[in-house]
Amino acid sequence: MPRYRHTSLPPPYLKRIWLDPEAEANWAAYPWCLPLFRRREFELGFDRPVTIIVGENGVGKSTLLEAIGVIAGFDESGGGPGYLAVDNSRALESSGGALAGTLKASWLPKIGQGWFFRAESFFSVARYLDTAAREGGAAPPDFLSHSHGESFVRFFEERCARPGIFLFDEPESALSPNRQFDFLRLLHRIQQEGKAQVIMATHSPLLMALPDATLLAMNRYGLEPVDLEDTLHFRLQRQFALDPHGMVRDQLEGQAGD
Repeated sequence: MPRYRHTSLPPPYLKRIWLDPEAEANWAAYPWCLPLFRRREFELGFDRPVTIIVGENGVGKSTLLEAIGVIAGFDESGGGPGYLAVDNSRALESSGGALAGTLKASWLPKIGQGWFFRAESFFSVARYLDTAAREGGAAPPDFLSHSHGESFVRFFEERCARPGIFLFDEPESALSPNRQFDFLRLLHRIQQEGKAQVIMATHSPLLMALPDATLLAMNRYGLEPVDLEDTLHFRLQRQFALDPHGMVRDQLEGQAGD
């Protein structure tokens, strides 16, 4: 990944990604068999500092985010410049890494700083940073002395004030509802400061509700703009809030009848 150089240009820095029409791919295999690439063409533009991608499990959100991470210069397993995950076994079977090889990208400018966050690897990240600081003779950031959610918010509060591109794959898995609001405030601050670009995949309606973000739904038709109220996640949560016992009863009875 290139070293950071000062830029006065505002985000988004990654402007566009698209499927290379000359790329060789096994269209019958994953991930090229996803609905995103059904027509053997794909393009995604970024015009706001924060882009949020939603959709059901298995539609390819994490794979696409992983491919963007590789394009940005991150390791497939997550992390930042110079960081290699303690457990990078996911990289060995990376469909996102393979997909990245068939995508092209347009940057203005190419940013060499940021972070690719995976909830499942955050503790190894925190341990790595604490250990590296101690070995370097510096006071450790001591992320492990905090809860998972506290560590998460503190970690990115310190980094997202700098120019860079930050990728979040289902960050709500590391956060309680209250901490999700802390993270929502952090995202809003990123928008106001105009230094960082965020691309996030989430199932959380709380995070989807961020004002002035681009909200995209990934489904069997591909990737398209969507309003919060039209997402399945929001509709299910609203239904549950209005009648939690009735909804759970209906779901359990439906399952018993299957």
